[in-house]
Amino acid sequence: MLASINPLGERGRNQSYPITVAAYVSASTVAAALLGGGLGAVGAPLAGYASWTVAIALLALAGLLFDARVRGLRVPGPHRQVNEDWLTTYRGWVYGGGFGAQLGFGFATIVNASATWIAFACALVSGSPVAGAVIGAVFGLVRSLPILSTARTHDPAALRARLGRLDQAQPRVGHLVLALQAAVALALLVGVAA
Repeated sequence: MLASINPLGERGRNQSYPITVAAYVSASTVAAALLGGGLGAVGAPLAGYASWTVAIALLALAGLLFDARVRGLRVPGPHRQVNEDWLTTYRGWVYGGGFGAQLGFGFATIVNASATWIAFACALVSGSPVAGAVIGAVFGLVRSLPILSTARTHDPAALRARLGRLDQAQPRVGHLVLALQAAVALALLVGVAA
C-alpha cells in the first residue's frame, strides 16, 4: 500500500494525497471500531471471567508460533489484498476509504500477524460495545498509520530510498512486536496467578 498511496502516486493520478490518506486512516479507524464494538456487544455474556484473561494470554503465546511460522504454521485468514484496479477507477477518497475500511476490518485482506486476532479477541471478551469499539479503533488507527511514512517523499529517488529503509526495518519491527506480545502474554499470566 505504501508504494501505491504516496504523494508521487497521488499526484500522478491527479488526486490529493492528504484527502486520500485522511479517508484511509479514518475508514480504517471507524471500520475497526465498528467491528470491535459489535464484538464487544456479542461478548457481553462472556465479560468478567478471569479465565478470559488466561485465554487471551494463551492466544497471544500461540500467536507467536504462527507469527514465527513454526512447523509451517501461518496466521489464519484470507489470502487476498485490496483491488489495486481501484487506484485508476475511483477518486482518491473512494479508494483511500475503501482500502482503509478493508484494513480496519482486519479480516478482509491478508492477516499477516496474530495481533489482529488478539486485538479482536480482546474486543470480544471486553463484554462492552464501548470498550470493544475503543480497542478496535486503536487497532485500526495504529494499523493505518504506516501510510504516513511516505508523506514527505516528493521525488522517485526519495520514495525508493524510503521504501527500501522500511523494508529493511520490517524484520526488526516484527521482532519487537513479537517480544512485546510475549511480554504482555506473560504479564497477563503472572497477573492472573498472583
